[in-house]
Amino acid sequence: MSRPRINLLPYRQEKRARKQREFNMTMFFAAIAGAAIVGAGWMWLKDNIETQQGRNQLLGAEIAKLDNQIKEIDKLREEIRQAVERKKAVEALQANRSQAVHLLDQMVRQLPEGLFLQSLRQRGNTVTVVGYAQSNAHVSAFMRNIEASKWLDNPRLVEIKLTEVREDRQAPTRAVVIRRGTMVSEFTLNFDVKTVTAEASKPAAQGGGAT
Repeated sequence: MSRPRINLLPYRQEKRARKQREFNMTMFFAAIAGAAIVGAGWMWLKDNIETQQGRNQLLGAEIAKLDNQIKEIDKLREEIRQAVERKKAVEALQANRSQAVHLLDQMVRQLPEGLFLQSLRQRGNTVTVVGYAQSNAHVSAFMRNIEASKWLDNPRLVEIKLTEVREDRQAPTRAVVIRRGTMVSEFTLNFDVKTVTAEASKPAAQGGGAT
C-alpha cells in the first residue's frame, strides 16, 4: 500500500510564484515586442533618411547644372553686350569719320574778319582754340558763329586778355595783317563738335553744304 504525498508548500506562496513567472514571461515578450518596434522604427527612419539623402544629392546635382547654365548665360550676355558696344563704336566711327574735315571747314567758314587762330587742339568732342582778335567784339562774333553752326556747338570762353603782337601776323586765307606792336585780345575758347548718328550723317554727306 502506497504512502500518500502531502504538499507541504503553502498554497498562496505557490500561487505568488506562478504569477511572478507569468509576469516575467509577459515582460520578456513585451521587451521583445518593444525591441522589434524600435528596430522597425529605426529601419523606417534609416530608409527615409537614405531616400532624402538621395533626393538631396539629386537636387544638388541639378542645382550645380543650373549654376553652370546661369554662368554660361551670363557669359553670353557679356559677350552680347561687348558685341553691341563694339557695333555702336564702329557705327559712331563711321558716322563721324568726316568730323575732322567738317571741323577744319567750319574753322575757315566761321572765323570772322579781324580774328585768327594760333593753335587748335581736339580731345574727344571738345576743341580748344587759342587765337588773337582785334577786339572783344570779334571774339563775341566768333562765338555766335559757332552757336549758329551745324557742326559746332556750346562755345565757352576760358580766358581773354589784352596783349601786344610781337611780330606781324596774317590770318590764313585772309588779307588781314596785324602789325607788330598792335594791342590785341588774346583768347582761349572751348567748344564742342557735334556727334551725329549714321542715319543723320547720310543726308548731311549727300547735301555737302555746311552752315
